[in-house]
Amino acid sequence: MKLFCEDCLYRLPKIENNSIDCVITDPPYFIDGMGDNWDTKELTKSVKKSGIIGSLPVGMKFDPQQGKKLYDFTLKYSKEIFRILKPGGFFLVCNQPRLLHRSACAIEDVGFEIRDVITWIRNGQGKAFSQDHFVKRMKISEEEKVEILNSLSGRKTPQLRGCHEDIILAQKPKDGTFVENWMKWGVGLVDFSYKIDDLMAANVMNVPKPSGKERKESDHLTMKPIKLMEHLVNLFTKENDVVLDCFMGSGTTGVACKNLNRNFIGIELDENYFNIAKERIENA
Repeated sequence: MKLFCEDCLYRLPKIENNSIDCVITDPPYFIDGMGDNWDTKELTKSVKKSGIIGSLPVGMKFDPQQGKKLYDFTLKYSKEIFRILKPGGFFLVCNQPRLLHRSACAIEDVGFEIRDVITWIRNGQGKAFSQDHFVKRMKISEEEKVEILNSLSGRKTPQLRGCHEDIILAQKPKDGTFVENWMKWGVGLVDFSYKIDDLMAANVMNVPKPSGKERKESDHLTMKPIKLMEHLVNLFTKENDVVLDCFMGSGTTGVACKNLNRNFIGIELDENYFNIAKERIENA
C-alpha cells in the first residue's frame, strides 16, 4: 500500500511506464463547484443545506464551461494513465451521467478504447424543484397565480431522481492478441467467475449505497460501497496486481484491494480525506 497526499498531476509523472495493472478511480465531476481544486468544506456545507447549492438542486447549476473544463482535466491525467498502464490494462472511471460524454471523449482521445459503460444502480433521492414558490412571489393577482399554478400541474425542474452512476470501462490497446497480451503483461481479460448476488458479471450492477458504519467511517460526498469496488477489483485484476486510484477520496478502492490481496497506490489531494483513507485502509 503506497499512499500519497498530493496532486495526482504531480505524482503520476513519477510512475514508470507500463507498470500499473489497473486504474479504478472516481474523479471530480466538475458540477456544483466540484472542479479539480474544489473546496470540500464549503461544498459539504452547501450540500447539507437542504441539498441546495446557489438556490438550485445539487447537479443543476448549468455552466457551459463545466463540460469543457472536465474534458481538459480528464485529458491531462488520462495521458499519464495511458503511459503508466500496461498494454491491455483497464481504466475504470466513475462519472456523473450528465457529463459522462465529456470524460469518455477525453479518455478516447488520448488513445484508450472505450469497451463499455458500467451502470451502478443505487437508491437516489429526488432533487427536482417545484416552481410554486416562484409563482407565489410574482407581482400579479391571486387569480393569475392560481391560473399559472393550475397550468404547471405539479411540474418541476428537469432533474430526474438520480438512481445510478456510470463507470467508463476503457482499455489500453493490447500488445498482440488477447492471449499474447495476457502471456506478456498478465492483463486485458475479465474474470467472469466472480458474481454479485449469484448473477453473472454484467454492465449493470445493483449494489445499495453505503450506510451505517461504512457510511460513517467514510464521510465522503460521493463514496462508493466496498462491495461494488471489490467486485470491480475481482473482475479486472488478479492477486498481487498493482491497482492505482489517483483520486482516492476516503480510500474505498484501497480497502477493497487490501481485502483481496492486491497492491495499491492511492493519491488524494485533500488532507482530510487522505487521513480518513489511511485509517480505513490500515484498519481493513
